[in-house]
Amino acid sequence: MIKTAVVTLGCPKNQVDSEYILGVLDKNRFILVGDTREAEVVIVNTCSFIADAKRESLETIFELTTREPKPYIIVAGCMVQQHGRELWQELPEVAAFIGPGAIGHLPAIIERVLKGERLLELSSSTEGEEGLPRLTVEGKPYAYLKIAEGCDNRCAYCTIPAIKGPYRSRPVERLVAEARALAATGIKELILVAQDTTAYGLDCYGEYRLPQLLQALARIPGIEWLRLLYAYPTRITPQLVEVMAGEEKVVPYLDLPLQHASEDVLRRMNRPGGLKASLKAIDLLRNAMPDIALRSTFIVGFPGEREEDFYRLLEFLKAVRFDWVGAFKYSPEDGTAAASMPGQVPEEVKEERYRRLMLSQQTITKALNERWVDREMPILVEEPGIGRSFRQAPEIDGLIYLEGSYVPPGTFITARITKVRGPYDLVGQVIT
Repeated sequence: MIKTAVVTLGCPKNQVDSEYILGVLDKNRFILVGDTREAEVVIVNTCSFIADAKRESLETIFELTTREPKPYIIVAGCMVQQHGRELWQELPEVAAFIGPGAIGHLPAIIERVLKGERLLELSSSTEGEEGLPRLTVEGKPYAYLKIAEGCDNRCAYCTIPAIKGPYRSRPVERLVAEARALAATGIKELILVAQDTTAYGLDCYGEYRLPQLLQALARIPGIEWLRLLYAYPTRITPQLVEVMAGEEKVVPYLDLPLQHASEDVLRRMNRPGGLKASLKAIDLLRNAMPDIALRSTFIVGFPGEREEDFYRLLEFLKAVRFDWVGAFKYSPEDGTAAASMPGQVPEEVKEERYRRLMLSQQTITKALNERWVDREMPILVEEPGIGRSFRQAPEIDGLIYLEGSYVPPGTFITARITKVRGPYDLVGQVIT
């Protein structure tokens, strides 16, 4: 059979799509290889959220086109949805460009490509993803569960609504079925993702249904942890907080991207609710779960951001004390309102503010990590000697380095935290 490799770029939602691709190929008996140099066909699942992501996607494709022998290249993902027709003209070396609606037809597409056809299959519908087999990355005890596609928010800097379309929740019963299948493969932790997880259900049920979804997922045997990413502050409802605090399998952790803390900047970003909504959500969460780990992301250098706006952001971070913070330098994207706004901030100023923010936050994160020294915590072992607690999402937060007897990956153990390693990581002694 045909040796095929899949390259995944971008966010966890792209990872889910790549696992559908792998599942379809595996079911149809393609030989899956991890090294693209061994592959006859390479599928690149691209990201185009910001300029750096587009650059990485194009560099990956260009590198593949220069190889000898050159593999058959199929390009999928966000960049195809956004620029498919342009890429078709500009990259004749690529055998096919496919939208998400074509994933289920990949075996036939590959067969046609191998016969010399060049294809442009731009169906953006995700209906075809429902019921597709899914093959998760081998050895990891966690998986992402994409609960919705698209976005109805109209943030001034963001291209997602133009790429992905309006918000579309996946039915509860289909999510539960997929989660059961993941649990049957040994997955212990499900991480719920969407452009806005807290909007789940409003489009198809007429009300927010994330609390009910969490309760349904918590009843699945084998799933021990449920984690939420990409929440929106104006949709943190008392019912959601009640389920998070009361449902044992829902870890006390929330990713709450706020983007800024200056009311003027938030207004230009078109972020509804403003700072007041963010503070209200944080208070609600911490009152119900005093040990909750909160993560947020922020944009520096948005058009019109003054030094006093940035100072407000730094002071906000010092006051709120998030456990984890990520930051991005603003990138003007074609078709967004912010790209043509006056007051574009010079790149050197963005870089300087980014560094100041991250250095300031490192001190906060380290101090919050130090609070857990000499305390015992449940840990999910990811690989020999390395694990995570409820406070840490994979790939974006810190790790816990384990000392003591060998524990196989996918096992829950108890460890006593003995010290902090750098600003982000911890060291723990295995107890049981």
